[in-house]
Amino acid sequence: MPKQKTRKSISKRFKLTKTGKILRRTIGMRHLKASKSKKQSRRQKQVNYVTGKVAKKLKKVL
Repeated sequence: MPKQKTRKSISKRFKLTKTGKILRRTIGMRHLKASKSKKQSRRQKQVNYVTGKVAKKLKKVL
């Protein structure tokens, strides 16, 4: 049986670390930043991890 193909759309949006955690970007930071507060912008620059059942599903298709 052949290997399962990687979903390219998911591989562009998520990154798998060496320890097995999945990194993701925060939404809402592409444009219209002037209306957002500095505190919100600062917090959205932090690294976010995907957890739970969603992480398990993503690992299968990555």
